[in-house]
Amino acid sequence: MKSLESVVNFAKQKGFIFQSSEVYDGLAAVYDFGPLGILLKNNLQELWWKEMVQRHNNIYGLDAAILMHPRVWEASGHVASFSDPLVDCKECKMRHRADHLLETVGVEADDKMGIEVLNKLLQENNVVCPNCKGELTPARDFNLMLETQLSKTDDSSKVYLRPETAQGIYVNFKNVQTATRAKIPFGIAQVGKAFRNEITTKQFIFRTKEFSQMEMQYFVKPETAEKLYEDWKSSRLAWWESLGLKAENLRYHEHEKLAHYAKAAYDVEYNFPWGWKEIEGLHNRGDFDLTQHEKFSGKNLKYRDPETNEEYVPYIIEASSGLDRNVFTLLVDAYEELDARSGEEDAKHEKEVVLRIHKSLAPIKMAILPLSKKEPLQNICNEIQNTLSKTYMTQYDETGSIGKRYRRQDEIGTPYCITVDFDSLEDKKVTVRDRDTMEQERIGIDDLEKYFVEKFVV
Repeated sequence: MKSLESVVNFAKQKGFIFQSSEVYDGLAAVYDFGPLGILLKNNLQELWWKEMVQRHNNIYGLDAAILMHPRVWEASGHVASFSDPLVDCKECKMRHRADHLLETVGVEADDKMGIEVLNKLLQENNVVCPNCKGELTPARDFNLMLETQLSKTDDSSKVYLRPETAQGIYVNFKNVQTATRAKIPFGIAQVGKAFRNEITTKQFIFRTKEFSQMEMQYFVKPETAEKLYEDWKSSRLAWWESLGLKAENLRYHEHEKLAHYAKAAYDVEYNFPWGWKEIEGLHNRGDFDLTQHEKFSGKNLKYRDPETNEEYVPYIIEASSGLDRNVFTLLVDAYEELDARSGEEDAKHEKEVVLRIHKSLAPIKMAILPLSKKEPLQNICNEIQNTLSKTYMTQYDETGSIGKRYRRQDEIGTPYCITVDFDSLEDKKVTVRDRDTMEQERIGIDDLEKYFVEKFVV
Protein backbone atom coordinates (compact mmCIF):
# COMPACT_ATOMS: atom_id res chain seq x y z
CA MET A 1 0.00 0.00 0.00
CA LYS A 2 1.30 3.48 -0.85
CA SER A 3 2.59 5.44 2.13
CA LEU A 4 1.60 8.95 3.17
CA GLU A 5 5.28 9.92 3.18
CA SER A 6 5.80 8.90 -0.45
CA VAL A 7 2.80 10.97 -1.64
CA VAL A 8 3.84 13.99 0.44
CA ASN A 9 7.41 13.91 -0.90
CA PHE A 10 6.09 13.49 -4.45
CA ALA A 11 3.72 16.46 -4.05
CA LYS A 12 6.59 18.74 -3.06
CA GLN A 13 9.18 17.48 -5.55
CA LYS A 14 6.86 17.79 -8.53
CA GLY A 15 5.48 21.22 -7.63
CA PHE A 16 2.01 20.36 -6.38
CA ILE A 17 2.15 21.51 -2.74
CA PHE A 18 4.78 23.37 -0.70
CA GLN A 19 5.03 24.20 3.00
CA SER A 20 4.07 27.83 3.52
CA SER A 21 7.01 30.15 4.26
CA GLU A 22 9.38 27.20 4.01
CA VAL A 23 12.48 29.42 3.80
CA TYR A 24 11.59 30.51 7.35
CA ASP A 25 11.11 26.89 8.46
CA GLY A 26 7.41 26.99 7.60
CA LEU A 27 4.13 27.79 9.29
CA ALA A 28 2.43 24.78 10.83
CA ALA A 29 -0.68 23.47 9.05
CA VAL A 30 -0.49 26.11 6.28
CA TYR A 31 0.46 25.22 2.71
CA ASP A 32 0.98 26.77 -0.73
CA PHE A 33 -0.10 25.28 -4.05
CA GLY A 34 2.71 25.10 -6.59
CA PRO A 35 2.59 25.32 -10.42
CA LEU A 36 0.98 21.91 -10.87
CA GLY A 37 -1.05 22.03 -7.67
CA ILE A 38 -2.92 25.20 -8.59
CA LEU A 39 -3.79 23.73 -12.00
CA LEU A 40 -5.18 20.60 -10.37
CA LYS A 41 -7.05 22.66 -7.76
CA ASN A 42 -8.57 24.91 -10.42
CA ASN A 43 -9.59 21.91 -12.53
CA LEU A 44 -11.38 20.27 -9.60
CA GLN A 45 -13.13 23.52 -8.70
CA GLU A 46 -14.22 24.01 -12.32
CA LEU A 47 -15.68 20.49 -12.56
CA TRP A 48 -17.49 20.91 -9.23
CA TRP A 49 -18.94 24.24 -10.36
CA LYS A 50 -20.05 22.73 -13.65
CA GLU A 51 -21.72 19.84 -11.81
CA MET A 52 -23.42 21.98 -9.18
CA VAL A 53 -24.31 25.21 -11.00
CA GLN A 54 -23.94 24.89 -14.75
CA ARG A 55 -25.89 21.62 -15.00
CA HIS A 56 -28.73 22.77 -12.73
CA ASN A 57 -31.11 25.55 -13.72
CA ASN A 58 -32.13 26.12 -10.09
CA ILE A 59 -28.74 26.45 -8.38
CA TYR A 60 -27.10 29.88 -8.33
CA GLY A 61 -23.55 30.99 -7.62
CA LEU A 62 -22.33 33.28 -4.86
CA ASP A 63 -19.04 34.68 -3.59
CA ALA A 64 -19.69 35.95 -0.07
CA ALA A 65 -17.12 38.05 1.81
CA ILE A 66 -14.72 36.41 4.25
CA LEU A 67 -15.40 39.09 6.89
CA MET A 68 -18.95 39.12 8.21
CA HIS A 69 -20.85 40.86 11.01
CA PRO A 70 -19.84 39.16 14.28
CA ARG A 71 -23.49 38.53 15.12
CA VAL A 72 -23.55 36.01 12.27
CA TRP A 73 -21.31 33.74 14.31
CA GLU A 74 -23.33 34.23 17.46
CA ALA A 75 -26.45 33.15 15.61
CA SER A 76 -24.74 30.13 14.06
CA GLY A 77 -23.42 28.95 17.44
CA HIS A 78 -19.75 29.27 16.51
CA VAL A 79 -18.92 31.83 19.20
CA ALA A 80 -20.34 29.66 21.97
CA SER A 81 -19.52 26.13 20.87
CA PHE A 82 -17.16 25.91 17.89
CA SER A 83 -14.30 24.32 19.77
CA ASP A 84 -12.03 21.29 20.09
CA PRO A 85 -11.20 19.53 23.38
CA LEU A 86 -7.45 20.05 23.77
CA VAL A 87 -4.76 19.04 26.25
CA ASP A 88 -1.20 20.35 26.63
CA CYS A 89 1.88 18.36 27.56
CA LYS A 90 3.45 19.77 30.73
CA GLU A 91 6.91 18.67 29.54
CA CYS A 92 7.28 19.34 25.80
CA LYS A 93 4.36 21.82 25.61
CA MET A 94 2.84 20.11 22.56
CA ARG A 95 -0.92 20.42 22.17
CA HIS A 96 -3.18 17.46 21.31
CA ARG A 97 -6.87 16.76 20.78
CA ALA A 98 -8.19 14.76 23.72
CA ASP A 99 -10.53 12.58 21.66
CA HIS A 100 -7.74 11.72 19.20
CA LEU A 101 -5.43 10.66 22.03
CA LEU A 102 -8.11 8.37 23.41
CA GLU A 103 -8.52 6.74 20.00
CA THR A 104 -4.79 5.91 19.97
CA VAL A 105 -5.25 3.78 23.10
CA GLY A 106 -8.33 2.01 21.75
CA VAL A 107 -11.04 4.12 23.40
CA GLU A 108 -13.85 5.29 21.12
CA ALA A 109 -14.29 9.01 21.65
CA ASP A 110 -15.37 12.16 19.87
CA ASP A 111 -15.48 15.89 20.49
CA LYS A 112 -19.18 15.80 21.42
CA MET A 113 -18.65 13.81 24.64
CA GLY A 114 -18.08 16.85 26.82
CA ILE A 115 -15.01 17.88 28.78
CA GLU A 116 -15.92 16.03 31.98
CA VAL A 117 -16.36 12.70 30.20
CA LEU A 118 -13.18 13.13 28.19
CA ASN A 119 -11.12 13.99 31.28
CA LYS A 120 -12.47 10.96 33.09
CA LEU A 121 -11.52 8.69 30.17
CA LEU A 122 -8.05 10.25 29.90
CA GLN A 123 -7.45 9.59 33.59
CA GLU A 124 -8.87 6.05 33.59
CA ASN A 125 -6.70 5.07 30.62
CA ASN A 126 -3.52 6.78 31.90
CA VAL A 127 -3.09 8.69 28.66
CA VAL A 128 0.23 10.53 28.33
CA CYS A 129 1.85 12.71 25.68
CA PRO A 130 2.60 10.59 22.58
CA ASN A 131 5.62 12.77 21.85
CA CYS A 132 7.58 12.60 25.12
CA LYS A 133 5.38 10.50 27.48
CA GLY A 134 4.95 13.55 29.67
CA GLU A 135 1.98 14.35 31.91
CA LEU A 136 -0.98 16.10 30.26
CA THR A 137 -3.11 19.00 31.48
CA PRO A 138 -6.87 18.43 31.84
CA ALA A 139 -8.80 18.86 28.60
CA ARG A 140 -10.45 22.20 27.91
CA ASP A 141 -12.45 23.66 25.05
CA PHE A 142 -10.42 25.72 22.59
CA ASN A 143 -12.36 27.91 20.14
CA LEU A 144 -11.23 27.38 16.56
CA MET A 145 -12.20 30.77 15.12
CA LEU A 146 -9.45 33.21 14.19
CA GLU A 147 -10.06 36.82 15.24
CA THR A 148 -8.99 40.13 13.72
CA GLN A 149 -9.81 43.83 14.14
CA LEU A 150 -11.42 46.17 11.64
CA SER A 151 -10.04 49.17 13.53
CA LYS A 152 -6.67 49.70 15.19
CA THR A 153 -8.15 51.74 18.03
CA ASP A 154 -11.64 50.40 18.68
CA ASP A 155 -11.73 47.21 20.77
CA SER A 156 -15.38 46.69 19.81
CA SER A 157 -14.43 46.17 16.16
CA LYS A 158 -13.49 42.52 16.60
CA VAL A 159 -14.51 40.29 13.70
CA TYR A 160 -13.75 36.70 12.74
CA LEU A 161 -12.16 35.09 9.75
CA ARG A 162 -15.02 32.84 8.71
CA PRO A 163 -14.60 29.19 9.80
CA GLU A 164 -17.00 28.02 7.05
CA THR A 165 -18.56 29.44 3.91
CA ALA A 166 -22.11 28.24 4.57
CA GLN A 167 -23.17 31.20 6.73
CA GLY A 168 -22.49 33.60 3.85
CA ILE A 169 -25.03 31.62 1.86
CA TYR A 170 -27.66 31.63 4.60
CA VAL A 171 -27.56 35.38 5.21
CA ASN A 172 -27.86 35.93 1.44
CA PHE A 173 -30.82 33.58 1.06
CA LYS A 174 -33.35 36.39 0.59
CA ASN A 175 -31.05 38.43 -1.65
CA VAL A 176 -30.46 35.55 -4.06
CA GLN A 177 -34.09 34.45 -4.03
CA THR A 178 -35.35 37.96 -4.77
CA ALA A 179 -32.73 38.72 -7.45
CA THR A 180 -33.23 35.44 -9.32
CA ARG A 181 -36.98 35.03 -8.63
CA ALA A 182 -36.10 31.46 -7.64
CA LYS A 183 -38.83 29.10 -6.50
CA ILE A 184 -38.37 26.43 -3.87
CA PRO A 185 -36.52 24.10 -4.27
CA PHE A 186 -33.39 25.96 -5.28
CA GLY A 187 -29.75 26.02 -4.27
CA ILE A 188 -26.89 28.45 -3.70
CA ALA A 189 -23.30 27.32 -4.31
CA GLN A 190 -19.97 28.92 -3.60
CA VAL A 191 -16.26 28.15 -3.38
CA GLY A 192 -14.24 30.21 -0.94
CA LYS A 193 -11.62 30.46 1.77
CA ALA A 194 -12.26 29.49 5.39
CA PHE A 195 -10.01 29.57 8.45
CA ARG A 196 -9.78 27.41 11.55
CA ASN A 197 -7.21 27.55 14.32
CA GLU A 198 -6.49 23.83 14.07
CA ILE A 199 -3.63 22.36 16.04
CA THR A 200 -0.72 20.98 14.02
CA THR A 201 -1.64 17.75 12.27
CA LYS A 202 0.41 14.93 10.78
CA GLN A 203 -1.78 14.33 7.73
CA PHE A 204 -0.39 16.94 5.34
CA ILE A 205 -3.18 19.11 3.87
CA PHE A 206 -6.04 16.92 5.08
CA ARG A 207 -6.72 19.45 7.86
CA THR A 208 -5.20 22.92 7.74
CA LYS A 209 -5.64 26.37 9.24
CA GLU A 210 -6.47 28.02 5.89
CA PHE A 211 -8.43 26.12 3.26
CA SER A 212 -11.02 26.40 0.49
CA GLN A 213 -14.50 24.93 0.74
CA MET A 214 -16.93 23.90 -1.98
CA GLU A 215 -20.45 24.15 -0.58
CA MET A 216 -23.96 23.94 -1.96
CA GLN A 217 -26.98 24.69 0.20
CA TYR A 218 -30.32 23.49 -1.21
CA PHE A 219 -33.46 25.17 0.14
CA VAL A 220 -36.54 22.94 0.16
CA LYS A 221 -40.09 22.68 1.45
CA PRO A 222 -39.92 20.86 4.82
CA GLU A 223 -42.16 17.93 3.81
CA THR A 224 -40.01 17.22 0.73
CA ALA A 225 -36.68 17.38 2.55
CA GLU A 226 -36.31 13.67 3.30
CA LYS A 227 -36.76 12.56 -0.33
CA LEU A 228 -34.60 15.32 -1.78
CA TYR A 229 -31.88 14.54 0.75
CA GLU A 230 -31.80 10.92 -0.44
CA ASP A 231 -31.60 12.09 -4.06
CA TRP A 232 -28.60 14.27 -3.33
CA LYS A 233 -26.96 11.58 -1.24
CA SER A 234 -27.14 9.04 -4.04
CA SER A 235 -25.73 11.43 -6.64
CA ARG A 236 -22.71 12.74 -4.76
CA LEU A 237 -20.79 9.49 -4.31
CA ALA A 238 -21.38 8.69 -7.98
CA TRP A 239 -19.85 12.06 -8.90
CA TRP A 240 -16.65 11.30 -7.02
CA GLU A 241 -16.44 7.97 -8.81
CA SER A 242 -16.87 9.78 -12.14
CA LEU A 243 -13.66 11.69 -11.38
CA GLY A 244 -11.73 8.44 -11.37
CA LEU A 245 -11.56 7.76 -7.62
CA LYS A 246 -11.45 4.01 -7.10
CA ALA A 247 -14.85 2.66 -6.04
CA GLU A 248 -13.30 0.36 -3.43
CA ASN A 249 -11.85 3.43 -1.68
CA LEU A 250 -15.21 5.20 -1.36
CA ARG A 251 -18.12 4.60 0.99
CA TYR A 252 -20.95 6.31 2.87
CA HIS A 253 -20.71 6.68 6.62
CA GLU A 254 -23.80 7.56 8.64
CA HIS A 255 -23.36 9.82 11.67
CA GLU A 256 -24.65 8.06 14.76
CA LYS A 257 -24.50 11.22 16.85
CA LEU A 258 -26.15 14.15 15.14
CA ALA A 259 -25.66 17.83 15.81
CA HIS A 260 -28.61 19.29 17.71
CA TYR A 261 -30.04 20.88 14.54
CA ALA A 262 -29.45 17.99 12.11
CA LYS A 263 -32.15 15.68 10.81
CA ALA A 264 -29.70 13.38 8.98
CA ALA A 265 -25.97 13.34 8.25
CA TYR A 266 -23.83 11.15 6.03
CA ASP A 267 -20.22 11.52 4.95
CA VAL A 268 -18.67 10.37 1.71
CA GLU A 269 -15.47 8.79 3.01
CA TYR A 270 -12.21 7.87 1.31
CA ASN A 271 -9.80 5.16 2.47
CA PHE A 272 -6.59 7.15 3.05
CA PRO A 273 -3.29 5.51 4.07
CA TRP A 274 -4.28 6.21 7.69
CA GLY A 275 -7.90 5.02 7.37
CA TRP A 276 -11.39 6.09 6.30
CA LYS A 277 -11.96 9.85 6.48
CA GLU A 278 -14.53 12.34 5.21
CA ILE A 279 -14.18 14.01 1.81
CA GLU A 280 -17.73 15.40 1.62
CA GLY A 281 -20.49 15.94 4.14
CA LEU A 282 -24.19 15.59 3.24
CA HIS A 283 -26.58 16.97 5.83
CA ASN A 284 -30.26 17.64 6.27
CA ARG A 285 -29.93 20.74 8.47
CA GLY A 286 -33.63 21.31 8.97
CA ASP A 287 -34.70 24.94 9.46
CA PHE A 288 -32.13 25.73 12.17
CA ASP A 289 -29.90 28.10 10.18
CA LEU A 290 -32.49 30.46 8.73
CA THR A 291 -34.48 30.41 11.98
CA GLN A 292 -31.40 31.45 13.95
CA HIS A 293 -30.51 34.28 11.59
CA GLU A 294 -34.12 35.45 11.58
CA LYS A 295 -34.06 35.50 15.39
CA PHE A 296 -30.72 37.31 15.75
CA SER A 297 -31.19 39.79 12.90
CA GLY A 298 -34.87 40.54 13.43
CA LYS A 299 -35.43 40.20 9.66
CA ASN A 300 -37.99 38.00 7.94
CA LEU A 301 -36.18 35.15 6.19
CA LYS A 302 -39.24 33.06 5.39
CA TYR A 303 -40.13 32.01 1.87
CA ARG A 304 -43.57 32.86 0.48
CA ASP A 305 -44.91 30.45 -2.13
CA PRO A 306 -46.14 32.60 -5.06
CA GLU A 307 -48.88 30.10 -5.95
CA THR A 308 -50.32 29.14 -2.56
CA ASN A 309 -49.21 32.24 -0.60
CA GLU A 310 -47.96 29.85 2.08
CA GLU A 311 -45.06 31.22 4.14
CA TYR A 312 -42.49 29.01 5.82
CA VAL A 313 -38.81 28.68 6.78
CA PRO A 314 -37.20 26.29 4.28
CA TYR A 315 -35.23 23.24 5.30
CA ILE A 316 -31.65 23.11 4.04
CA ILE A 317 -29.83 20.20 2.45
CA GLU A 318 -26.08 20.72 2.47
CA ALA A 319 -23.32 19.22 0.31
CA SER A 320 -19.99 20.44 1.68
CA SER A 321 -16.42 19.43 0.88
CA GLY A 322 -12.90 20.77 1.25
CA LEU A 323 -11.28 21.72 -2.04
CA ASP A 324 -7.71 21.49 -0.72
CA ARG A 325 -8.40 18.21 1.06
CA ASN A 326 -9.78 16.69 -2.10
CA VAL A 327 -6.82 17.78 -4.21
CA PHE A 328 -4.85 15.62 -1.78
CA THR A 329 -7.42 12.83 -2.14
CA LEU A 330 -6.98 12.85 -5.90
CA LEU A 331 -3.18 12.70 -5.57
CA VAL A 332 -3.34 9.80 -3.11
CA ASP A 333 -5.73 7.85 -5.31
CA ALA A 334 -3.87 8.47 -8.58
CA TYR A 335 -0.31 7.95 -7.29
CA GLU A 336 1.09 4.62 -8.42
CA GLU A 337 4.58 3.11 -8.21
CA LEU A 338 5.38 0.38 -10.70
CA ASP A 339 8.30 -1.42 -12.24
CA ALA A 340 10.22 0.59 -14.80
CA ARG A 341 8.43 0.77 -18.12
CA SER A 342 10.22 3.66 -19.82
CA GLY A 343 12.82 1.45 -21.47
CA GLU A 344 15.62 3.66 -20.16
CA GLU A 345 18.71 1.60 -19.27
CA ASP A 346 19.42 3.60 -16.10
CA ALA A 347 15.84 3.16 -14.87
CA LYS A 348 15.50 -0.61 -15.22
CA HIS A 349 16.08 -1.29 -11.53
CA GLU A 350 14.04 1.67 -10.28
CA LYS A 351 10.40 2.17 -9.52
CA GLU A 352 8.59 4.56 -11.83
CA VAL A 353 5.73 6.79 -10.71
CA VAL A 354 2.60 7.18 -12.81
CA LEU A 355 -0.06 9.65 -11.71
CA ARG A 356 -3.19 8.05 -13.16
CA ILE A 357 -5.35 11.09 -12.62
CA HIS A 358 -8.56 11.57 -14.58
CA LYS A 359 -7.89 13.32 -17.89
CA SER A 360 -10.26 16.17 -17.08
CA LEU A 361 -8.33 16.88 -13.86
CA ALA A 362 -4.77 16.48 -15.16
CA PRO A 363 -2.75 19.71 -14.66
CA ILE A 364 -1.06 19.35 -18.05
CA LYS A 365 -3.28 17.88 -20.72
CA MET A 366 -0.58 17.22 -23.32
CA ALA A 367 3.17 17.60 -23.73
CA ILE A 368 4.83 18.47 -27.04
CA LEU A 369 8.17 16.70 -27.47
CA PRO A 370 10.53 17.22 -30.42
CA LEU A 371 12.71 14.20 -31.13
CA SER A 372 15.56 16.60 -31.82
CA LYS A 373 16.41 20.20 -30.89
CA LYS A 374 16.87 21.06 -34.54
CA GLU A 375 15.00 24.18 -35.61
CA PRO A 376 12.60 22.58 -38.16
CA LEU A 377 11.17 20.29 -35.45
CA GLN A 378 11.03 23.13 -32.95
CA ASN A 379 9.03 25.20 -35.41
CA ILE A 380 6.45 22.43 -35.84
CA CYS A 381 6.22 22.05 -32.07
CA ASN A 382 5.64 25.79 -31.66
CA GLU A 383 2.83 25.71 -34.21
CA ILE A 384 1.17 22.75 -32.49
CA GLN A 385 1.48 24.34 -29.05
CA ASN A 386 0.15 27.69 -30.25
CA THR A 387 -2.93 25.91 -31.56
CA LEU A 388 -3.62 23.54 -28.67
CA SER A 389 -2.81 25.99 -25.86
CA LYS A 390 -5.88 28.04 -26.81
CA THR A 391 -7.97 25.23 -25.30
CA TYR A 392 -5.65 23.09 -23.18
CA MET A 393 -2.81 23.50 -20.70
CA THR A 394 0.26 22.24 -22.55
CA GLN A 395 3.95 21.81 -21.84
CA TYR A 396 6.97 21.82 -24.13
CA ASP A 397 9.96 19.63 -23.26
CA GLU A 398 13.06 19.09 -25.39
CA THR A 399 15.56 18.02 -22.71
CA GLY A 400 16.75 14.42 -22.35
CA SER A 401 15.94 11.21 -24.19
CA ILE A 402 12.37 10.62 -25.31
CA GLY A 403 12.04 7.85 -22.70
CA LYS A 404 12.99 10.19 -19.87
CA ARG A 405 10.60 12.81 -21.13
CA TYR A 406 7.75 10.29 -21.29
CA ARG A 407 8.60 9.31 -17.73
CA ARG A 408 8.55 12.93 -16.52
CA GLN A 409 5.10 13.45 -18.02
CA ASP A 410 3.76 10.17 -16.60
CA GLU A 411 4.86 11.32 -13.13
CA ILE A 412 2.79 14.49 -13.27
CA GLY A 413 -0.25 12.82 -14.82
CA THR A 414 -0.09 14.19 -18.39
CA PRO A 415 -2.54 12.02 -20.37
CA TYR A 416 -0.94 12.50 -23.81
CA CYS A 417 2.51 13.14 -25.24
CA ILE A 418 2.89 14.42 -28.80
CA THR A 419 6.21 13.49 -30.37
CA VAL A 420 7.40 15.42 -33.40
CA ASP A 421 10.03 13.51 -35.42
CA PHE A 422 11.80 13.98 -38.74
CA ASP A 423 9.03 12.10 -40.59
CA SER A 424 6.68 14.87 -39.41
CA LEU A 425 8.44 17.21 -41.84
CA GLU A 426 7.29 15.02 -44.72
CA ASP A 427 3.99 13.36 -43.75
CA LYS A 428 2.68 16.21 -41.51
CA LYS A 429 1.86 13.69 -38.80
CA VAL A 430 2.93 13.26 -35.17
CA THR A 431 2.93 10.39 -32.71
CA VAL A 432 0.44 10.65 -29.82
CA ARG A 433 1.20 8.43 -26.81
CA ASP A 434 -1.37 7.50 -24.15
CA ARG A 435 -0.15 7.70 -20.54
CA ASP A 436 -2.05 4.67 -19.25
CA THR A 437 -1.98 2.23 -22.16
CA MET A 438 1.33 3.46 -23.64
CA GLU A 439 -0.25 2.92 -27.06
CA GLN A 440 0.90 5.23 -29.82
CA GLU A 441 -1.10 6.62 -32.75
CA ARG A 442 0.05 8.49 -35.79
CA ILE A 443 -2.19 11.56 -36.13
CA GLY A 444 -2.20 14.30 -38.73
CA ILE A 445 -1.15 17.68 -37.35
CA ASP A 446 -4.27 19.30 -38.80
CA ASP A 447 -6.41 16.64 -37.09
CA LEU A 448 -5.06 17.13 -33.56
CA GLU A 449 -7.73 19.58 -32.40
CA LYS A 450 -10.55 17.25 -33.41
CA TYR A 451 -8.69 14.26 -31.97
CA PHE A 452 -8.37 15.83 -28.51
CA VAL A 453 -11.92 17.22 -28.47
CA GLU A 454 -13.11 13.61 -28.58
CA LYS A 455 -10.58 12.53 -25.94
CA PHE A 456 -11.59 15.19 -23.42
CA VAL A 457 -15.37 14.89 -23.55
CA VAL A 458 -16.69 15.40 -20.00
